[in-house]
Amino acid sequence: MEDLLVVKNLQKYFPLQKGLLDNLLTREKRSVKAVDDVSFHIQKGEVLGLAGESGCGKTTTGRLILRLLEPTAGEVLYQGRSVYSYRTEEMRQMREKLQIIFQDPNASLSPRMSVGYAIGHPLAIHNLYTKTECKELTLQLMEKVGLSPAEFFYKKYPHQLSGGQRQRAVIARALITNPELVIADEPIAMADVSVRATLLELMVYLKEEFHLTYLFITHDLATCKYICNRIAIMYLGEIVEIGSYRDVFGDPLHPYTKALLSAVPIPDPKFRRLEPIPKDEIPDAINPPPGCRFHPRCLYRMKRCCEEKPVLKDYGNGHFAACCV
Repeated sequence: MEDLLVVKNLQKYFPLQKGLLDNLLTREKRSVKAVDDVSFHIQKGEVLGLAGESGCGKTTTGRLILRLLEPTAGEVLYQGRSVYSYRTEEMRQMREKLQIIFQDPNASLSPRMSVGYAIGHPLAIHNLYTKTECKELTLQLMEKVGLSPAEFFYKKYPHQLSGGQRQRAVIARALITNPELVIADEPIAMADVSVRATLLELMVYLKEEFHLTYLFITHDLATCKYICNRIAIMYLGEIVEIGSYRDVFGDPLHPYTKALLSAVPIPDPKFRRLEPIPKDEIPDAINPPPGCRFHPRCLYRMKRCCEEKPVLKDYGNGHFAACCV
């Protein structure tokens, strides 16, 4: 299969804002290394999960792919062309094919727009159809995502919907322009536990219905198992392991991946985990530790882990991991 998206050595450093006195007294420029030398590819029709703890750079990576943020270094190739080479008008047209499902529907839906108008608004922005056609397409899509009867929900406002219904509206808005690639940024995190499985089933159905390709960003490895073909594990701005979900779940190679899997709850009161969970917090992204960035929390660290920076090594069948152990 052909690669729809290729990310090469992507970096994003956010410079720290300092006061006037600090700027006068020191010339040192400090930055938060949110994304640091990230590379991966997504094939057409594939679902790649990007998983890791909060603050590891998952959302920033998604925004860089869509050019909602400009990178410090690296490139993102969509169908063989760098998205950073597009001019303003070209990029505006490309946004029909590159869409995002934001994590918080309360923040991404305008309280002054009715749900139906918000879903159909991208069609008006891109001037794709007449007003009547826009409404008809919007109603059809609302039915497909489960906002039924569509005529009833069309005139409702976000505060009048439940959390699950708002999430369905955000999904519908991302799909209204018939995109090829969807960045799903924690698409079920804000929904109640009781409806998360339903939303996952909906996303799988919509993927087949619209021939979509997903980058599925999540902190919950349990959800990756049900929707992703491959999984990339991210830690402190770097990808530490990537492979098929069967390899990552069945034979995790990096200690951090093992720790994440240990945190997945098992619905069995008699089950006892043998893998210890790492202690302490993620190190400072301004001054990340030398060598392997996970070594301060790793139970298996050796001396070389504190000195040598591991690179992704191919262990066969497209399963890569960056570990010195």
